[in-house]
Amino acid sequence: MRSDLVYSAVLRVENRFLLASTAMVAVRRLHVDATRTEDTINRVLTEVADSTAGIGKLPDVPPPPVIAELIIAPAA
Repeated sequence: MRSDLVYSAVLRVENRFLLASTAMVAVRRLHVDATRTEDTINRVLTEVADSTAGIGKLPDVPPPPVIAELIIAPAA
């Protein structure tokens, strides 16, 4: 079942967003028109689960800029 494949792939790549985006890119590159898309997805998830190489890390996101305090002056 695909849920078993997803579970075993999540053990290798803990971030689900990173797993989904990696799987999407791999399926686009590896898919052959003569095969079913489902088979390609299953193959990619199996390869991710069985791989020893690590999947890339998410980039460090810089913190948002500090917003100055809003000073409300009384109307004159």
